[in-house]
This record gives sequence, C-alpha cells and structure tokens, in this order.
Amino acid sequence: MHAYNPDFTLSAPRSGKIALLGYLIESFEAAHKLGLDFVAVVPPGFETALQQDGIDAIAWDFDRINEHSDELLTQCLDKNVRVAVPLYEECVEWAGALNARIQDKPRLFNRGLLFRDKAMMKRKAQMSGLRVGVFEEVSHRDEVKRFFRRVNEALMNVAGDVEDPVHLKPTRAAGSVGHCIIRSLADIDALPDDVFPCMVESHLDGQEFSVEAFIHNGKIWFMNINEYVHLGYSQVLPPGPELEAERAKIRLAVEKLVSAFNMDNGVIHPEYFIDSAGELNFGEVANRIPGGHIFDLIQRAYGFDPFAAQLLCADPQTSDEELQAFFPDEVRDIQGHAGNVMIYPQKPRVSKLEVPDELLQDPLYEKHDMFEPVTQKVAERVGFGNHYGKINFFGDDAEAIKQRLIRWEKFDFYQ
Repeated sequence: MHAYNPDFTLSAPRSGKIALLGYLIESFEAAHKLGLDFVAVVPPGFETALQQDGIDAIAWDFDRINEHSDELLTQCLDKNVRVAVPLYEECVEWAGALNARIQDKPRLFNRGLLFRDKAMMKRKAQMSGLRVGVFEEVSHRDEVKRFFRRVNEALMNVAGDVEDPVHLKPTRAAGSVGHCIIRSLADIDALPDDVFPCMVESHLDGQEFSVEAFIHNGKIWFMNINEYVHLGYSQVLPPGPELEAERAKIRLAVEKLVSAFNMDNGVIHPEYFIDSAGELNFGEVANRIPGGHIFDLIQRAYGFDPFAAQLLCADPQTSDEELQAFFPDEVRDIQGHAGNVMIYPQKPRVSKLEVPDELLQDPLYEKHDMFEPVTQKVAERVGFGNHYGKINFFGDDAEAIKQRLIRWEKFDFYQ
C-alpha cells in the first residue's frame, strides 16, 4: 500500500449527491475538499446558516419516526442523492433506511437497526461466534436482581466474596449514555423507573480498546487501534507496545465482525476487551464517527483526513485505486503517537480556568482547548460528553504520553 498523498484527488467525477446526516463541519469541509456534491441533512434550526453559506441543506427531526418519515426520502431523491452517510449515532438507522430504498437493498435498513439496538447486536455477535459477555434484556428491577444473582452464582462466589458487578445499558443510546454499574442489590433498588426497558450484561475484565475500521466492498482498508487509558477520559493511538503486539489478532477479529454484520461500506467503531490470556471479547460496535475526538488523533498520528476517509469508504463509486492512493500503511507510516485527555471540572461551581506552566512547557504537550467558564454552574455530565475541553499530546513514545494523560486527568484546572 502506498504512503498517503496529501494532494489526493478523485480519479473520476461522481454522479449524484451524497447526503450527510448530522451537523459536522469537518465532514462538510472534507466533502468540499474532495469535490463531492453533497446535501447536509441537519436538525431544524441548523439549515438556515448552512444555506446562507451556499451549502445545500435539508432540515429534519431525527427523533421523529412516524407515517411521514418517507418525506425525507422524497426530499433526498428530489436532490438526486445516491448514498446517505451517518455522522452521529441517532442518524444510523435513518441512513440505513435511505440507502435501503435508494440502492434497492432492503437489508441495509435491517443492518442500521442492528447497529442501533445493543441487545440485538449482542445476539447477532454471539450467533456469529464472537466472544461476548452474558446478557439479558430486562423490563423491571426483579429481572435485574435475578440476573445479578445468577452471574455471581455462576462465578461460584461464596459468603464474604466481593460480588462481581454487572452493567446496565439502554438498548438504544450513543456510547456510554445511560450506562451504570450495578455492584449490589441496593444499587438495583436505587435505579429510577425510566431506565426500563434496558439491557444488563456481565463484567468483562481486561484492557479496553476501540478499533476504527475503514471498509469498502467488505475489505478493511485501514484499521486504527485506540487504547483507552481511562475510558471516557483519556486515550492514545497507535497504542502502546503491549497492545500493538496484538494487531494481527485484532485485525482477524474485526474481519470476522465485518463478515458477521455484512458490512460493505463505511466506518465501524467496535470496542473490545483483551484479557491477561490474550483472549478478545467483543463489547459493542457503532457505525459512525467515534467520540472522544479519535478522528483528530488519527489525523495527527497518520497524516490523513479520516473525515474524508469515511466519505470515500461510504461511497460505492469509490475505486480501489483511489483508496490505495488515499490511505497510508497503518504500521509503516506512523508519524508518532497522539493522545488526549478530556477535562471535567471537579466542583459543582467554577469561576476561572488556570493552566499551569508545567503543562505548557512539557515537550510532549501540543495544545488545549479548555475554555473559561461562561456560567459558574458546571453542566451536568451526560455519558462522556460535556467536557470543558481537552489537552493533546504527541510524541514518539506511547508510554510517555500515557503517563502525561494520567498525570493531568485528575488535575483540577477550574477554580
């Protein structure tokens, strides 16, 4: 595979438009730079400014699913859309529905639902021979208690042992939103009524990491491994030597996942656990741009634009020659290791940001985008969102970057 060419251009013009579902400036800019004709399908209120900037835009409420949902298809067909690309979790099934109709492939909608429903996803993975934890769909507290007891009975715990935790997750939510850990029966009693129905699953031990796989015609053209130093807070890629040594094994696991989920074109973001014996356990998979600013880290570490890569891989008209010219080699062409730590205020009220010289003078420090608080009350955290900025590091040694991430993760920047 050739090294990435920063002057990459499409080898042939495209017919029709692509629909970008969700508001993401980086994806709009990537489409423009590639010369792809596109229409932005954005939540109501965002379309006006885009149209004023000369960007073709459709306003659509992605939470609205009713007998009028076909209106979006009609609007896309009127604009000669030939493929829809989801940028956010809430847009995945909409993209599946559009592509199923536009490309006359009904299974694309079913696959969109599969990526959105975590319990269905787990069942499909298990049926395909992937290693997953024990899981059940539950609708009330008694079912959670029964699951919690059964898991700990299966582990042959006896009186005095610390009970093994189980995880409770919504079946349809992005990333960690709504995820909580159950450590005791008292935790179950404290659950609010509105968490049900949901899914519970056993705890998976080991190092957690994600993969960002760029796929076209069922083939992985580029595979990034992102090592979570502390899930939801800090990460580094490419990973440290211990996880990097498992790259071949990880690629085989992702290829099996791509085959099991009948993935043809686009980007997937699966998460795995690798235990002390080197066994891989599948966590879950998303079919959109990952959170945590992972795409920004990929661009820094490898030098190519992953937002453009998603569009190329999602497009059935992209040729193998174009992809070969676009992607670097994931092992040979590393420019360095990039990491970030997301910062959250540690107090309920804050008034100012203070950045110490120790950070600014660190040779591995690159930049931060932490902001001065506009209001004193700290925003409630939802999942791993609502952070007050991030700090980026870059260097030749992944372990040295991990030390920095751990160092600054607990530092209180907000006073």
